[in-house]
Amino acid sequence: MRAPLALIALAAPLALAGCGDPAPSYVDQAWVRLSPNKDTPSAGYFVAHGGDAGVQLRGVMTDYALKVEMHESVGKDGMMSMQPIESVDVPAKGTVAFAPGGKHLMIWGVNDTAISRGKMQLTFLMSNGDRLLVDAVIRKPDGSAPTAPAAGNATEEHKAH
Repeated sequence: MRAPLALIALAAPLALAGCGDPAPSYVDQAWVRLSPNKDTPSAGYFVAHGGDAGVQLRGVMTDYALKVEMHESVGKDGMMSMQPIESVDVPAKGTVAFAPGGKHLMIWGVNDTAISRGKMQLTFLMSNGDRLLVDAVIRKPDGSAPTAPAAGNATEEHKAH
């Protein structure tokens, strides 16, 4: 009678190990390319990773811009155009890249605070109720990082105008 109980006691931790929390979805590699013209939208890119279960990305928000929309570049009759998308499926254990020439964010009115900090926080809204907070690096239209004026250079900057 003791042998079966001992086996059960030894097997219980192994059985419970499979009952851990599922791997979550996450977002990384987020960056924003500023538009050369403040009146036109900037573009945002990132990679969404699916956890143990598939999920949908339903939107992106930020306090550092006026508006954010998900878009997709689509080729039709030899012409490229952009169209808004409402949601994106992120497969279990898979990835979805938002990259130049494909899916991307259109970001209107990136504020000066975010530009001077060189990053902005984005909130990714998932279908399972998760809100993923991710810092996106801000790059100038040429791909370089924005530079904040040094405290002692304000006079030099003013003279340049």
